[in-house]
Amino acid sequence: MNLLDTIKERRSTLSFKREKIELSTLKEIFTYGSYAPTHYMTEAWRVKLYQGDGKEQLIRAIIESYQRSGMLPSGNSEKAMRSRASIADFLFTIPHHALIYYEIPNDPIRNEEEYSSIAAFIQNSQLAAWEYGVGMLWTITPYMHDEQFIARIGLNHEKHKIAAVLQIGYPDKTTRDKGRTPVEQWLEVIE
Repeated sequence: MNLLDTIKERRSTLSFKREKIELSTLKEIFTYGSYAPTHYMTEAWRVKLYQGDGKEQLIRAIIESYQRSGMLPSGNSEKAMRSRASIADFLFTIPHHALIYYEIPNDPIRNEEEYSSIAAFIQNSQLAAWEYGVGMLWTITPYMHDEQFIARIGLNHEKHKIAAVLQIGYPDKTTRDKGRTPVEQWLEVIE
């Protein structure tokens, strides 16, 4: 596929087939992602890839975080347990979860540069994945800011920032093309 076509045709994946993607393919996808612009060649992105039995740790930490925040009910009532089980079951159907994080620089300008390069890394990865027939959903969720969640997955909230979690798999259902606002509506040309 032509690069320009890939940029326009890539879609967020809403649900995934249960088939796992070969690790070698995921490594290739993230290698293409790593060609993102990166200030001072820091390549600040780090990836924790959860798959197979490894998803258990992540999903348990997500459910606990949702309970702490009130997004999911605590307690042992039948309704609370069903609600937690439903979210966990959904998360388990996603073949791969990639947690993207970086070490927080002391300088706020450098922090913005690192975060921006990581966003480019994620977009490159999504575009490369689409070329391989692999779908991704770029998620930003409240648990990414939960200090206990961060510690539970082996990071330090004072040292690390979670930039996103990518849900990854072969697409079963994707978003539809909603088009884009014409450039004339948001581009200001100053001569």
